[in-house]
Amino acid sequence: CFYPIAECQPHCENETMVPVLTSKKASELPVNEVACALQADLQFGLTREEITRRRTYHGWNEFDISEEEPLWKKYISQFKNPLILLLLASAVISVLMRQFDDAVSITVLCSASFQEYRSEKSLEELGKLVPPECHCVREGRLEHLLARELVPGDTVCLSVGERVPADLRLFEAVDLSVDESSLTGETTPCTKTSAPQPAATNGNITSRSNVAFMGTLVRCGKAKGIVIGTGENSEFGEVFKMMQAEEAPKTPLQKSMDLLGKQLSLYSFGIIGVIMMVGWLQGKYILDMFTIGVSLAVAAIPEGLPIVVTVTLALGVMRMVKKRAIVKKLPIVETLSCCNVICSDKTGTLTKNEMTATHLFTSDGQHAEVTGVGYNNSGEVLLDGEVVHGFSNSSISKIVEAGCVCNDAVIRSNTLMGRPTEGALIALAMKMGLEGLQKEFVRLEEIPFSSEQKWMAVRVVHRTQQDKPGIFFVKGAYEQIIRFCTTYNSRGVALTLTHQQRELYQQQKSYMGTAGLRVLAFASGSEMGALTFLGLVGIIDPPRAGVKEAVATLISSGVAVKMITGDSQETAVSIASRLGLYTKGSQSLSGDEVDQMDIQHLSQIIVVFYRASPRNKLKIVKSLQNIGAVVAMTGDGVNDAVALKAADIGVAMGQTGTDVCKEAADMILVDDDFQTILSAIEEGKGIYNNIKNFVRFQLSTSIAALTLISLATLMNFPNPLNAMQILWINIIMDGPPAQSLGVEPVDRDVIRKPPRNVRDSIITRSLIVKILVSSFIIVCGTLFVFWRELRDNEITPRDTTMTFTCFVFFDMFNALSSRSQTRMVHEMGLCSNRMFCYAVLGSIMGQLLVIYFPPLQKVFQTESLSILDLLFLVGLTSSVCMVSEVIKKLERLRGGEKMADTDDFHDV
Repeated sequence: CFYPIAECQPHCENETMVPVLTSKKASELPVNEVACALQADLQFGLTREEITRRRTYHGWNEFDISEEEPLWKKYISQFKNPLILLLLASAVISVLMRQFDDAVSITVLCSASFQEYRSEKSLEELGKLVPPECHCVREGRLEHLLARELVPGDTVCLSVGERVPADLRLFEAVDLSVDESSLTGETTPCTKTSAPQPAATNGNITSRSNVAFMGTLVRCGKAKGIVIGTGENSEFGEVFKMMQAEEAPKTPLQKSMDLLGKQLSLYSFGIIGVIMMVGWLQGKYILDMFTIGVSLAVAAIPEGLPIVVTVTLALGVMRMVKKRAIVKKLPIVETLSCCNVICSDKTGTLTKNEMTATHLFTSDGQHAEVTGVGYNNSGEVLLDGEVVHGFSNSSISKIVEAGCVCNDAVIRSNTLMGRPTEGALIALAMKMGLEGLQKEFVRLEEIPFSSEQKWMAVRVVHRTQQDKPGIFFVKGAYEQIIRFCTTYNSRGVALTLTHQQRELYQQQKSYMGTAGLRVLAFASGSEMGALTFLGLVGIIDPPRAGVKEAVATLISSGVAVKMITGDSQETAVSIASRLGLYTKGSQSLSGDEVDQMDIQHLSQIIVVFYRASPRNKLKIVKSLQNIGAVVAMTGDGVNDAVALKAADIGVAMGQTGTDVCKEAADMILVDDDFQTILSAIEEGKGIYNNIKNFVRFQLSTSIAALTLISLATLMNFPNPLNAMQILWINIIMDGPPAQSLGVEPVDRDVIRKPPRNVRDSIITRSLIVKILVSSFIIVCGTLFVFWRELRDNEITPRDTTMTFTCFVFFDMFNALSSRSQTRMVHEMGLCSNRMFCYAVLGSIMGQLLVIYFPPLQKVFQTESLSILDLLFLVGLTSSVCMVSEVIKKLERLRGGEKMADTDDFHDV
């Protein structure tokens, strides 16, 4: 094949640049026309000058990923949030009114941007892979260079174990088999040739048998090809461009915080308006009333909330790192608490993308099951529950021997070199301790596998008997192998193959095929026309360990799980059935059917989508989002990247996932463990509950403090608390006790609870009731103490000390009851949250110092209290916790009555 550049020179006299050929067009053209169109010399390669010229026009063979957003921009972007804008306004007003303590809290928000920056840096470290290299012919020499240096028209050489560096139109292919699962989802490697294809047969990317696509893996054989597409002009790049065009949706927590910010703004303006109106009616100066109103509104805004949210999310991210999951953006951790649909890719996600023998049927009718997954020796061969090892069962060992000897694959350090189906047979031999059989035979002759004949045969002789003619071992499709057989093996004896036996084997083969297994038949003998049939082996890419249990837990907690794969219907349904996804009444849908359906009509009962393209996957995700679902998408291949970015939560596999996939995802499972998603959902639900706990505590304390000061101001009462005491309460309100609510341990039962409704506000009706009840008790209790101490109508240090201490103790008991909205204090355990214990003890110690330490007594205008005073205050203030516990008990009783209705709702 020699097509000199000179032959094509007339086409480029005007210095027009070489066009990029699409893979569809290139597959239709003969090789000489492709070479001419690209002005290439297949044997000599391109010259240095030509390479430089083409690179100037086409660019490097890589993807133009947008530059990392600077840290200062991430910090500035924090202030786009309505709640942050409200706080910023309150901070400015606080500075103007010389209340500097409130203003300082805003600066702490930079921890959010820093934590996100750290998380994204962790992703960057994960994505630092060895730059892909390739072998390329240039100026007549075979060179070893980086794949990014390739240009259209380059000649590339491929061999076993290499990744294809660019889209190639093959012009030489020797027994070439390419694994395209990362691009198409197809588990079975594609056999490649160099012959041109008619336009009518190459419409689908999987049918272009003379094109090797960028990012796919050479499993077997060798080849040469001409580069037709690099970087974003490759099929890989098309998916990448679709992904970049897709906007990541806003998370439910961000929406909830936006709504909370708007609600608090509304309430704040309401407070200012009411106080100004009442003061104006009383004849007071309007400016004085405005100053008081703004002060109260600023005090009412929980400036600690963004800090608590950030710290809570950051701690969740750190806990997820320990569970081998990297979260790229903080709010994503909480988003999983709302997730009610998980769309999962099959190959490499629910399964390991490693073909495994799972079933054996011997020619004398024995059924054996094989355990373990992947290219390793973990697992056993079980016959009626008994382990079969070595040559303990001759019928099984003969099948394993044939599969091991008639084999070109090698497994080293759990890594396969060769075809996946052959790797499964080597792994089967390893499980029985027979992998050494391959070395005991000398190969005399080989008839290689081809897609036309669908079988492979070797003639071998044992190393100790090299003077003998040898024996044939044959494997392949059952219909082809049975034609060579005249006898069958029955416990070591060759019996004549009857019509009834053939029928039995055909039935067994059909049964294994309908179960989604790829069936191989085996035979051996001294002549190819008179072989002895040995049996059948069923091979499949089986589910990962633990996935079935994780799927069952997700479904029981109200999360629907759907499988979207590029694989065949039989394989997809088989895996879905094994995982408990596909049951009676379930339906499956092909990618072509998805294309024809309206986006609104993708039924809820469809749990398996097969032969799905990247565009199909995107349409499915969008259709689910349109009906209000919060969708998580898991995947590992390039074909998953677009849907990963469009989903509310994109989850990529860390080990088997492609770089494009990780770039698109929000979360990366470092160990590719699907069960980690369960931990993430637990974490998300726990984080949201902790944020609600904090909001409840801070708003109930704020409202109580506001009400006290407002009543005193509007009714001309003496102020029950002085300025320093109010400042101390504000520190406690936003300080350690409040912050420690954000680190409350996750309740392990939370995974069984249904996902929260994304439309629900953080401030629900139930929470408002608890906030108002707690505020009412705190206000009434504090006013009672103030009234009790103020009998002489003079405010003394003792009066304010009792009132001040009463309010602080109310705060502590309120924080204790706010640790959970559903669980009682004794169920959680007093010391389960050590940070909370330290914070409360520290606050109480601080309060005692304020009461009993003379220098602080002068600052806070307090005096010492007796032990009886303290006991009285503890008894009174514990009432807020007791009433809260009673409310929880009543809610639980009412919830039990509605349980049956809730179950019916989730069934629907």
